[in-house]
Amino acid sequence: MTWLDLPADTLFGLDNLPYGVFSHGERTRRAGVAVGDQVLDLTAAAEGESFGRLLGAGVLNPLLAAGPDIWADVRVRVREWLSEPRHADRIRPHLVPRNEITSHLPVEVADYVDFYSSEQHAINASRIFTGGDDLVPANWKHLPIGYHGRAGTVVASGTPVIRPAGQRKPRKATQPSFGAAKRLDFEAEVGFVVGVGSELGAPVPIDEFPRHVFGVCLVNDWSARDLQGWESQPLGPFLGKSFATSMSPWLVPLAALKHARVPQPAQDPEPFEYLRAAEPWSLDLTLEIRINGRLVSSPPFATQYWTGAQQFAHLTVNGASLRTGDLYASGTVTGPAKDQRGSLLELSWGGREPLAVGEETRTFLEDGDEVVITASAPGPGGARIGFGEVRGTVAPAVV
Repeated sequence: MTWLDLPADTLFGLDNLPYGVFSHGERTRRAGVAVGDQVLDLTAAAEGESFGRLLGAGVLNPLLAAGPDIWADVRVRVREWLSEPRHADRIRPHLVPRNEITSHLPVEVADYVDFYSSEQHAINASRIFTGGDDLVPANWKHLPIGYHGRAGTVVASGTPVIRPAGQRKPRKATQPSFGAAKRLDFEAEVGFVVGVGSELGAPVPIDEFPRHVFGVCLVNDWSARDLQGWESQPLGPFLGKSFATSMSPWLVPLAALKHARVPQPAQDPEPFEYLRAAEPWSLDLTLEIRINGRLVSSPPFATQYWTGAQQFAHLTVNGASLRTGDLYASGTVTGPAKDQRGSLLELSWGGREPLAVGEETRTFLEDGDEVVITASAPGPGGARIGFGEVRGTVAPAVV
């Protein structure tokens, strides 16, 4: 129950309450909670509360660092404000229409790591590059493969993505060349944001996942496939990835996703003990990808081979420390069907099968193309939990 007039089909009901950072008019950046078509100015509403001091930094890092007990207290308090009519007169002035705000990065990103957790994506990539062989790396089913990205180029949803320049060498070319990327791609991913850090040298057990990870967001890990293909011999992604990674503005707390938890796909061979969780942490999220407003794919996150909890455990098993604001992403989310592929690399099969986008076709992204990724998950009583969107438009290269 709530005194708010919420649409029956809202994706931002009281069972969701995702956190973000926004500005409105001349006000400085504020912590906010999305509810219905509005945003609660949490920075203002929490004045006088014991946790109010955590909400004035213009980023969510102080709140995230405070830990799960404080996260739970704030969530209970916000639900109380929005559900009990006795709070309506005090809270109503702090509600702002969501279509009037400017969203910002919700956290100051400390480190960024990207994983490679979809078996179907790995199989598709192998078939595209080899002409048909399922040559998934020998280590792929033993550990969550990942690489360190560049935290400084994680950008807020809506930030234009400038086409990168770099070296590339097509297979039939005898020498590399330099110039703007010709095979610019998106990757639809799910991100996890760390709240509580850890000590250097101390691995964090997998079942500590919900005590360290605050919530979930959407990520577009933009990729220049021609740059990536040339530079990844023999090391991993570098300039083909580091030019921009877009992050959605709303962090859905893990506490909002208990109805979205499902068993993960069977893992064979059985992973090492540090990757075995007492409870399942696969999440039944459905993503949707649109290019220039046209739906081109709907990848299911529940099919991912490695879960966010397993990736979390693998991050620190060597003693690497966590920091508040760390962002790690799932890797491309791809399902078994053609309309469940999470990248243009797969949707156009390496450029050999142009994808219909309305009356046009695409092999890779062109200047001016807009990519929007959205997602939702099951909530209580048949409701849906929304993640908002991560949006980006391709801008011409600067060369």
